Amino acid sequence: MTSVIKVDTIQNSSGTSSMSIASNGFVIPPAGGIIQTQYTMFTGTNSYSITSSTNTKITDLAVNITPTSVNSVIKIETFVTGEQSDSNSHYNSVWFFYRDNTPLIAPNAGNRYAGIAMGSNINIWTSEANSTAENANYMYFDTPSTTSQVTYTVGYFSNYTSSFYLNRTVADTDAAQYERGISSICVTEIAG
Repeated sequence: MTSVIKVDTIQNSSGTSSMSIASNGFVIPPAGGIIQTQYTMFTGTNSYSITSSTNTKITDLAVNITPTSVNSVIKIETFVTGEQSDSNSHYNSVWFFYRDNTPLIAPNAGNRYAGIAMGSNINIWTSEANSTAENANYMYFDTPSTTSQVTYTVGYFSNYTSSFYLNRTVADTDAAQYERGISSICVTEIAG
């Protein structure tokens, strides 16, 4: 026979501290403690059509998380590797995240592009414009204030119409100088 104890909190013997148990069975640590981590790691390759001055979801880099508390903070991190078909694209571009369909970006300031991180600027020889990948590595702290499932997705905005080749170079020729990589997105729920 299995025994079950049902409680909402457990206190120490002096009653000065306790831990809470969420309805899904997670033990909720004190503020700042890690509750859970979810991630997506994309090892394949894909291409995305980027339209000038339009936000684009990089849908291969999306992850779901169901917060245990409305007070939780979600730390979102990503590493994206790939290459633009237009070598100018990384000069006037920004990377950001979506929470479901809401862009998580810096506050708008006039006509400036708003994101979390700017596109990487790599100085390359013109002859290597289709064989040298760039990358973006950035994070954001979000407070979704919900216990419903949230989907976080990598977002990209560029001033140029181009194609973005995820985890590969533009040419992707089977030769040493046409590298491939792995991209990922990770979310960590932190007790608020």
